[in-house]
Amino acid sequence: MTDPQELDEIDLRILSELQKDGRIRNNELANRVGVSEPPCLRRVRSLRGRGVIRAIRATLDERHLGYEVASFVSIQLVSQTQATLQAFETSIMALPLVLQCWRISGEADFLLKCVATSVEGMHQQLLQFAAMPEVRNIRSSPVLGVSKDAPLPIPGYPAA
Repeated sequence: MTDPQELDEIDLRILSELQKDGRIRNNELANRVGVSEPPCLRRVRSLRGRGVIRAIRATLDERHLGYEVASFVSIQLVSQTQATLQAFETSIMALPLVLQCWRISGEADFLLKCVATSVEGMHQQLLQFAAMPEVRNIRSSPVLGVSKDAPLPIPGYPAA
């Protein structure tokens, strides 16, 4: 993991600009951050190589692709042994409608962000989770709307 202090002012500017527009061309990015093109490209590649930039991708609206239902699903496992955790994570990786999976602490062991084309489709997903031998308890919270979906704050820079 990169120490935040290893990121200098130019790195932080690059990160801020890329969060505003991930499709920006290198020449425009270099111009905005105040360096020439070759060092800008080297820095972006270094940030990717060090894992600071995990991915650059489009953020899609699920509803435009037919996914009318989104839900956060908390999962409590039967135990927290490494074998149980790994078995559950392996099963989840194979489910394309589970968009994100976080291991958490508290009453639940995992929090999933899921989508489905219908309420019935979400119900089928919940039944699929319930059938997993590692799962003890499931709680689902349907999403009614999104109030905020912001990029990660860059220290010293206004939000994108």
